[in-house]
Amino acid sequence: MPAEGEWTLSYGTEGLHPAVDFTFGTVRSGFYLLDPYEITYADADIGDTPMPRTDTVRLGQDFRAPATVTFEVGVDTVPGSSTPTGRHGKNLDALSVMAQAWDAEGLRRRFSVPAVLRTVQGGRARRLYGRPRKWSAAGSPLTRQGYTPVVCTFACVDATAYDDIEQIAPVSLQPPPHRGLKGPLKAPITMAGAGTGTVQGGITVGGTKAAWPIITIKGPISQPRVELAERLVGQKRVPGWTVGLNLALQEGERVVIDTRPWARTVLRNGTASVAGQLTWDSPLLENMRLPLGPQNLVLRGIDETGTASMTVAWRDAYAYL
Repeated sequence: MPAEGEWTLSYGTEGLHPAVDFTFGTVRSGFYLLDPYEITYADADIGDTPMPRTDTVRLGQDFRAPATVTFEVGVDTVPGSSTPTGRHGKNLDALSVMAQAWDAEGLRRRFSVPAVLRTVQGGRARRLYGRPRKWSAAGSPLTRQGYTPVVCTFACVDATAYDDIEQIAPVSLQPPPHRGLKGPLKAPITMAGAGTGTVQGGITVGGTKAAWPIITIKGPISQPRVELAERLVGQKRVPGWTVGLNLALQEGERVVIDTRPWARTVLRNGTASVAGQLTWDSPLLENMRLPLGPQNLVLRGIDETGTASMTVAWRDAYAYL
């Protein structure tokens, strides 16, 4: 985790391109901010329609543009050497390190794969998803003395900051309420009904915005269904949703429903897409958000062993850092 006031850009490796874990923002890092970071938002895509022969418009659907973070960084290697030539060389080395990190060659040709920009501001650890974009080192005589200013930007996927800590909640499939059985019984006994899931209040979504869940269903189970219960907030009902899959998972198999904006996938065992197996009444992945506050999630399905389970992971979301 970065220290207070620091920023860390990170992403994984691909083939011959190395992974990146580049930290900047403070004097101790050698890449300090010359001015405070700036988070800007482009103009929203306004859906208003002018009304003919009137002085009014019909308000439509508006969409908010993603955020862009701009940094002015001083790359300082003056303490690194006692000679001008040594300071010059070390400064060029440091610029090369930052330029390679911002080039993002390990991910920029991979669809839907974001970099992560993490920071700690006011004691709160946050992360942004997106990709590094502009990087410009200002040519200066000071470079030979071990100092060069750099301007760089990070383009976010959306206009949301996420908590650096991922929340994970387990949900187990349980048999329906006991109403009595008559013998003789033959194995296997099929348990098909609501799981105990998490009790009301067992999952609490924080932050200021609804969260994107990552739902992992582990077999053996067939016809799995995940339900988010409707709940009452004040005098207003917050609707829930139900997502189902027309498939059967064997022991050791899993399906991951990833609703995050840069993913939006339904993968079986991490590779095969089974989005086509979603039931017709399932919501779009972009509508499967977790509202703020306590939630009640339930796993349903047919399980002959009683070992099927589910986990729900999310990060609390914020409108700003």
